[in-house]
Amino acid sequence: MTTTQTNSRIPKIRFALLAAALTLASAPALAVKPFSADYSASYMGMQGNGRMTVAAAGANRWKYSLAVTSPLANLQQSTVFEEKAGQLRPISGSDSSKVLTKNKNKNATYDWARGVATWTGDVKPDRAGPIKLETGDLDALLINLALVRDAPAGKPMSYRMVEDGRVKQLTYTVEGKEAITVGGKSQQATKLVSKNGDKETIAWVVPGMPVPARILQRDKGADAIDLRVQSVR
Repeated sequence: MTTTQTNSRIPKIRFALLAAALTLASAPALAVKPFSADYSASYMGMQGNGRMTVAAAGANRWKYSLAVTSPLANLQQSTVFEEKAGQLRPISGSDSSKVLTKNKNKNATYDWARGVATWTGDVKPDRAGPIKLETGDLDALLINLALVRDAPAGKPMSYRMVEDGRVKQLTYTVEGKEAITVGGKSQQATKLVSKNGDKETIAWVVPGMPVPARILQRDKGADAIDLRVQSVR
């Protein structure tokens, strides 16, 4: 990949997947368990590795992390969250990226006592918040955990994502079943697709797997990010 290509607009990793019409308020409780999933990663044409983990972070709190590394880029995202009345509720988040010499760092705070979310770091003034929070709000990472809980049940879903000083209502559709290879073994997965203008996200969900087995993001018809599970522990 050339330096000119690498310095172009860095696509934001959005692993917020699936939706349609059911709010989290009506979803069943999710029993969060720690895990670590290793991915092969393709990012803007660069090959690398990815890892998603969930680990305990105190009483009724968890930390969900994503890291993608390649020779020219390093991306890190994490969310501290809690289970509240059967819902996953973000408490804080961090997001950093380094591509060649370009660095960006952002931090999010979800203050449920005040009912607002705010952002600091490398953010534009109009993206600093505050954004008013509503029951059931999630950030991008947490939608993955809601996804693997709800998709196998065949439920239509609607998620309100509060991220980067904005609110988005995400809508995904199920596009049938498809075989996918995980760790050299063929698995039957549910294929989920979301389209938003020139951007498209496709996820493959395997029953019993705590995260999507594959996540593909496309921009203007070209692959931007492709993560494929190699192993889950």
